[in-house]
Amino acid sequence: MPILLKGIEGIRSYAGFHLGKSGWVEIGQPMIDAFAAVTDDRDPLSVDLEEAARGPYGAPVAHNCLILAMVSPMLHDIFLLEDIGLVRQCEIESLRFPAPVPVNSCIRLDARLKCARTELASLRFVLECTIECDSTTAPAMEAEIAYQVWQPARAGKRDYAL
Repeated sequence: MPILLKGIEGIRSYAGFHLGKSGWVEIGQPMIDAFAAVTDDRDPLSVDLEEAARGPYGAPVAHNCLILAMVSPMLHDIFLLEDIGLVRQCEIESLRFPAPVPVNSCIRLDARLKCARTELASLRFVLECTIECDSTTAPAMEAEIAYQVWQPARAGKRDYAL
């Protein structure tokens, strides 16, 4: 069950706290192929089964950008924002991919709200995100991702999942 962060103060009150972990998501070859088709990134280590088998990992691995793109949908498992205005991802402060994600592995997101501070008419908060992989000991991704949130422009409740 996701944590409910209600309003700007609700987000601010969780600064410094671990928010939780998402459910596991399988990264299969169809997902890798679909990502390659959409981005026109046909890296042989990801989409050419024979070439990947001869490569350094012995099997296809997911594109690193696919793993990064999975952060937003996995955040839905961790928290929901309520009574806020607009939200946007505004910066990736740090990003590393310590280990590859082999095909047919499962990943999950572990998130911590590092900090939240007021900037002009908005709140900026930074999430420390770690993507774990069930088939590696090292994380698949480590990142600090910043978001900007505004108060609602007019009366009425707006709910967002990043």
